[in-house]
Amino acid sequence: MKTKLVLCLIYIGRSMLGLLYAILKLLPTRKKILFLSRQSDRPSDDIKMLVREISQPHPDYKTVVLCKTLGGSPGALVSYCFHMLRQMYHLATSQVVILDSYSIATSLLHHKKSLLVIQMWHSVGTMKKFAYSIVDRPEGVSSPIAHAMRMHKNYDFILCAGEGYRHHLAEGFGYPDDKIIILPLPRLDLLKDPEHKKRTREKLLSRYPELAHKKNVLYIPTFRKNPAEQKELLDAIERLEKAFEGYEDRYNLIIKPHPLTEYETPYGEFPSFDFLFAADYVISDYSCIIYEAAVLEIPLFFYTYDLENYMETRDIYMDYEDTIPNRPCPCARNLAEAIVKDRYDMEKQNAFLAEYVDTSSEHMTKDIVDFIFDNMKKK
Repeated sequence: MKTKLVLCLIYIGRSMLGLLYAILKLLPTRKKILFLSRQSDRPSDDIKMLVREISQPHPDYKTVVLCKTLGGSPGALVSYCFHMLRQMYHLATSQVVILDSYSIATSLLHHKKSLLVIQMWHSVGTMKKFAYSIVDRPEGVSSPIAHAMRMHKNYDFILCAGEGYRHHLAEGFGYPDDKIIILPLPRLDLLKDPEHKKRTREKLLSRYPELAHKKNVLYIPTFRKNPAEQKELLDAIERLEKAFEGYEDRYNLIIKPHPLTEYETPYGEFPSFDFLFAADYVISDYSCIIYEAAVLEIPLFFYTYDLENYMETRDIYMDYEDTIPNRPCPCARNLAEAIVKDRYDMEKQNAFLAEYVDTSSEHMTKDIVDFIFDNMKKK
């Protein structure tokens, strides 16, 4: 009964938004490129880099950036509805929209044929199953709601970091493989820039001088939505901290869980991405941060205390244990020992990276901007 009510409200909302949008589409299309994100209330490095790159060779084009997270409170939902009205105006009057996440207005509405829609997603690689791959599963939405919301519809192209996960994105978004274009995210330019690495490392060491004198072990676990799983994560963090207690004279353990995880970290002023530039080792599990760490050739380790449960509730696209470039380790003490003894294979890690992330270009950001303008002309 509840699902039927939700579906009824969705279809009523669709009709109302469709009527309003039909009026907005009467407005003239302008030389404008729109960026939409629900990942944060501020633009990501990828968006900022693309905006700068567009402004140089194409000063006649206006860029508009609309970033807003969708909160769960009634007030936040009302605020996001008004935000969607702004999105609709700009969707109706732009030539291009670039997304890094799911946008309700972009997927739900019927746009002008001239609007170019590009989904660049927000992670360099993919691992966890998402969207259509987890419909009707515990962390996914139901099939009727996915259909009613027209989830991930209207994309002309979807950007992808490497050939190894082209089919993963095609499955998750529900598109044929030929809609997936190999163009890694702009942030790879930062990962490959020695000056950026130097500046970021100096900034971190200035704020946290204790990181300059020992080897830094960075733990970045993936986000767990379920409260019971979050509690299990906090217990796992405690075990990892205890496992490094005998090595405080040689190692700093930096814990950087997802911002929504209820864990007080002394390293909260900078994002996980920045800490990669000060890390000597990275521990993760099912997070796509491993691809960025691999670009920097930081040895990877995998703390998999909940592997069986995670595969049952969420699952990943690859054959995890055979594919990741180091052995999965459920025991914190064994993991600490592996790091202390440098048990990793960089040759295997580099082969893993080559399959999933194409690092051959020296100007990822420019490649994407060129692609945008080339395909804008074909619309």
